[in-house]
Amino acid sequence: MTEPRQLHESQFPLYVKAPLVLLGLALAVFTIHIASDIIFPLFFAAIFAIMLHPVEQWLLRHRVPKLLAITLTVVLGVASLLGLMYFIYLEASQLSSQMPLFKAKFTQTSTQVHQWLQSRLGISDQKLQGWLSEAGNRASSLLGGTLSAVSGLLVVATLIPVYIFLFFLYQRRLVDFLTQVFSGHRQDSGVAEVLRESKATIQSYMIGLLIEASIVATLNTTALLIIGVPYALLLGVLGALLNFIPYIGGLIAIALPMLMAFVAQPGYGHALAVLAAYMLIQFIDNHYLIPRIVASKIKVNALVAIVGVLVGNAIGGVAGMFLALPVIAILKIVFDRIPPLKPWGMLLGDEETPRGRRVNPASPAAVAAEKSVEIN
Repeated sequence: MTEPRQLHESQFPLYVKAPLVLLGLALAVFTIHIASDIIFPLFFAAIFAIMLHPVEQWLLRHRVPKLLAITLTVVLGVASLLGLMYFIYLEASQLSSQMPLFKAKFTQTSTQVHQWLQSRLGISDQKLQGWLSEAGNRASSLLGGTLSAVSGLLVVATLIPVYIFLFFLYQRRLVDFLTQVFSGHRQDSGVAEVLRESKATIQSYMIGLLIEASIVATLNTTALLIIGVPYALLLGVLGALLNFIPYIGGLIAIALPMLMAFVAQPGYGHALAVLAAYMLIQFIDNHYLIPRIVASKIKVNALVAIVGVLVGNAIGGVAGMFLALPVIAILKIVFDRIPPLKPWGMLLGDEETPRGRRVNPASPAAVAAEKSVEIN
């Protein structure tokens, strides 16, 4: 009785299964988009809780009471983040004293560019003003969108420490819930393995990001010190942090030190030197640091990673971009352990099948090969 039913279920045509799959994906994406203000803080809290979990376990092993261990872990995480923000604030407050110099230099440069365009190309004042107005509107809209996204994240960030505390407090109950939902039993080695591997993947990925950001910040600061740009430490650290924001972050990370070099040093040589140094650092980061330190922690191929980041941006903006890769990595771990979904796990992964690998005689591929030999 079981075999005919399984055979009947496996013989659904593609034009029946594909719309159902697409409908399910559309409903999932629509739900995440609508409830992003609720779901994304939970995702961020889960990721940070996984990162801080070794600290909590270390305190528990040293016989610290559970509530005190959880509280100390959350306080340590929040204090580290606040310390970084306080450092940026102190450096930025010193940088604000240079604003009159920025305005004077910008006015002087604008006048020189205006005179050059008018004398060489014959561009009228009215046309030039129109171009400058249009460029200013685009830049302000782009900056406004970025600032609104960042401010939204800061508002949501107030909930994340509370969520982290509750995740630690109810972690045993959450694990039991996931185990019973996906297996129907209180204990299941398959579900436990998925949870354990997902936790290890996220920890490795986030640690890789922190290592990569530290190296980039060091390279940025060293290059700016060699060129002679003021506030090299602040600009170097900001550049590494802005790299976490795809596309827009990299542009702002290059524009800020170039502007500082242009204002603080005569001529254009220092600004061009900053551009060349940052392009070299970006090349090293994209081709050596990210593939070896960050991307190696999650077995996701480049095509899926790019599409996932774009989908994450469409769903949740900057937060969606940041969460895309960890979510895809967890989906791959789940797909690899569910037989009907293994092809999707293979599609997401970047593991190459080595040539000459022996095929399991009991596998479907081996059976198909035997049949083709018999036919021939």
